[in-house]
Amino acid sequence: MQVSIESSTGLERQLKIGVPAERVEKEVTERLEKATKTVKIKGFRKGKVPLKVVKQQFGKGVRQEVVGEIINSTFYEAIRQEDLRPVGQPRIDELKDTEGADLEYLAIFEVYPELTLADLSKVKITRPVTDLTDADVETMIDVLRKQQAKFEAVDTPGEDGSRVNIDYVGTKGGEEFAGGKAAGQTLVLGSNSMIPGFEDGLIGLKAGDTKTLKLKFPKDYHAEELKGAKVEFAVTVNAVEVQTLPEMNDDFFKLYGVNEGGEEKFREDVKNNMERELRNAIRNKVKNRVMNQLFDLNKVELPSALVANEIIQLKQQMVQQFGGGRQIDLSMLPDDMFRDKAKRRAALGVIVSEIIKVEALTPDEDRVRERINEIASTYEQPKEVVDYYYSQQELLSSVEAVVLEDQVTELVLSKAKVKQEELSYEDAVKPDPEPGIEAE
Repeated sequence: MQVSIESSTGLERQLKIGVPAERVEKEVTERLEKATKTVKIKGFRKGKVPLKVVKQQFGKGVRQEVVGEIINSTFYEAIRQEDLRPVGQPRIDELKDTEGADLEYLAIFEVYPELTLADLSKVKITRPVTDLTDADVETMIDVLRKQQAKFEAVDTPGEDGSRVNIDYVGTKGGEEFAGGKAAGQTLVLGSNSMIPGFEDGLIGLKAGDTKTLKLKFPKDYHAEELKGAKVEFAVTVNAVEVQTLPEMNDDFFKLYGVNEGGEEKFREDVKNNMERELRNAIRNKVKNRVMNQLFDLNKVELPSALVANEIIQLKQQMVQQFGGGRQIDLSMLPDDMFRDKAKRRAALGVIVSEIIKVEALTPDEDRVRERINEIASTYEQPKEVVDYYYSQQELLSSVEAVVLEDQVTELVLSKAKVKQEELSYEDAVKPDPEPGIEAE
């Protein structure tokens, strides 16, 4: 086999690969001879079909199959020979396939970039430190009770936390504006789901009351024609309802999977869940901060194929999250909508892979099992979940990849400048805002 690098521009490589005719013809002949023993052709007994006849009938198809397989195998032989790391599958061009002549083709592909890692001692990380308090547990229990609360109609004025049913018409300069009208809308006062002043203006009103609210849209409102605009809303209150919280009894506890043990077991489960959520949140927060630093410190030239693959994955994630099970054509979602995030993910993938390679990291088996046990602990039959993860290589590999990222994070932290940051539970479990990405 002959291999020559025809072009090397940026991350693109073009390999000219030649395969001796003997290799191709030998494989084609062997397959055709094998076929003479199994094919059925009218006028010939099975196993007695002449090679010439089989070649006339199936030679073209067999040759295409053989050439495809040889191109695949010789491409990987060539990249091993030239010590190249391709991204994705190559584009095959200038194919020359003539019986009796050498097979030749041009393989065009991108390679992973060469990367010299930045000094990890330049990394500066703030690590959150949080203690879960009894007050935090009480707050969470209040949230859970409110999730199961019922609203009952009353003939008293609405107050913060009341639910009202309203009709309203919005006008700007005396004219109705688009999106400013609704009938029978339900609104919880204090939810801040309307523009500033709207909900406050309804406090103190009873069913049957009307009121005109003179308000002003925020300057950063999404509708251009309403940014900073002075408007009026004519509101009619149809009903006022107050929230009734459920009793802390066995019926309530069963809603959250506690069938035995009463309030003590319920509080224990709530606290355990909060502790697990806190651990995961802090772990993810620290990991994301480390990744942000690695991204900022290491500039990576990115193969377009790598970015394209990340765009596809991001589209699939969006469809899974918002598609509701519907079949959605991914091509309908514009690539530019995902490009910046895809570039960041692709760059971090290259950086993390390089750290893993340089440091010769492998997934810690104990940590993998610990992570799987943690996932399984949220199910009724944890052992079955653990066994399932270990029986499914794809699932196991996904956990191993997460554990490897954790190991990379710890390695970076061991060399970085780290300071502690005292946070409340609420702030600790809140994700950091996504970093801005400058378009190239």
